[in-house]
Amino acid sequence: MPQIKGKLEITDFYSIIFDEEEISVDDKVIQTVQESFDFLKEFSKNKVIYGVNTGFGPMAQYKIKDSQTIQLQYNLIRSHASGTGNPIAPKYVKAAMLARLNTLSLGNSGVHPSAIEVMTSLINKNITPLIYEHGGVGASGDLVQLAHLALVLIGEGEVFYKGERRPTKEVFEIESITPIEVKLREGLGLINGTSVMTGVGIVNAIYTRRLLEWVISCSSAINEIVQAYDDHLSSDLNETKRHHGQREIARSMRSHLKDSSLTRKREHHLYTDTNGNVSVFEEKVQEYYSLRCVPQILGPVLDTLNSVENVLIEEVNSANDNPIVNVEKKNVYHGGNFHGDYISLEMDKLKIVVAKMSMLAERQLNYLLNSKLNDILPPFVNLGTLGLNFGMQGVQFTATSTTAENQMLSNPMYVHSIPNNNDNQDIVSMGTNAALITKKVIENAFEVVAIEMITVVQAIEYLQVQDVVSTKTKNMYDAVRKIVPAFKEDTVMYPYVNQVKEYITNHKNN
Repeated sequence: MPQIKGKLEITDFYSIIFDEEEISVDDKVIQTVQESFDFLKEFSKNKVIYGVNTGFGPMAQYKIKDSQTIQLQYNLIRSHASGTGNPIAPKYVKAAMLARLNTLSLGNSGVHPSAIEVMTSLINKNITPLIYEHGGVGASGDLVQLAHLALVLIGEGEVFYKGERRPTKEVFEIESITPIEVKLREGLGLINGTSVMTGVGIVNAIYTRRLLEWVISCSSAINEIVQAYDDHLSSDLNETKRHHGQREIARSMRSHLKDSSLTRKREHHLYTDTNGNVSVFEEKVQEYYSLRCVPQILGPVLDTLNSVENVLIEEVNSANDNPIVNVEKKNVYHGGNFHGDYISLEMDKLKIVVAKMSMLAERQLNYLLNSKLNDILPPFVNLGTLGLNFGMQGVQFTATSTTAENQMLSNPMYVHSIPNNNDNQDIVSMGTNAALITKKVIENAFEVVAIEMITVVQAIEYLQVQDVVSTKTKNMYDAVRKIVPAFKEDTVMYPYVNQVKEYITNHKNN
């Protein structure tokens, strides 16, 4: 059982979000949070502490009476639960809750321990707050989206529970959950931070790594079935570049193809003395870039993904609140740790490399579908009658259209700040928008790769090489064939594309 100790890794998020493992909270965490709360409560007496006895944002100039400080927190939560658009899927919301739980567990926020306890119950019982996509500008963090989380923690709003959207009050009664105790600054402490963009970002990273593995498999399979020369994947060639990502992609592709009988050795065909009298070579001396340059194209994707994960984990294990409570130094510091620029920039990087993966998949797809390029397959890998049947012609339009959308969506959010909050928030991160747009780009990329994968399998069918492809390609072939039977006659394709997309989205490529 994963335990909250103030430090989480990507693997912890996977276990809790994807494998639905329950969590526990270390007793020391509860003690730390209690000490932080007790210190802030005493320290704030006769002092001006933002969000404890002042208004918020540009309203911070107004002193709040002691008798109204608790109402202030409720007012903040209710007024800022103002999101619109589509609900964020429960998996991403659960990740956001976990991220918020972890940062509050550091003891830098001064919240009451009941916030930790209730969030833990929600995660373990798979009760996810209704949080909308629209509303966050990314500084002061995810105010609007986290206000919807806080609304649920005080027993209000709505949740998703056992596949249904229901009032929080009803579900809390069913599960015997008591709302949090608003004692001091629980409103601001819950909503002032980067936890939604970070939680969504971590799920994005997990899906991106899964997508990358499938793209590596498709790229390897295409090199295999067109009987490409294998020296562009060789260790000797790729070690001459110092980038870790390129070397790792080449190694992974070599591993995929290690027992293939289809890829060829250049020295067996072109490095011989039998070509001396040839003026025009019938076969390609080198493959197209979408086949030959895969390590150089996917290498930066892998390096970027590794970097993105590192920044996400640093953020989730950081105090991203304001003000920051330091019990050891017996002080409270006002600043801007809620600002989401780190996550906004990383999400923009991630969606760029995911868009590039969809572009690579689309170009490889085009190579398979264009008989004049590959010279071995019928147009559109049509296993039926040319002219009468259409093969994969129709789905190429979908892949092209979706890739084009990804290219447009990959433009950065990081540089699209709009001042708001009476210019108090005069430069913001738009990190939540960046994370949610990245989510869309990833979903699109899975669609393009699903179409490519069906086409790869159809090509294997046409070439009748099922029994000589590598083990990993054969595994991919078998998995797709369980969903999409070989077809010569035209068939409605959208159910198959959606089913293959669902399969590769929800299964690791082992």
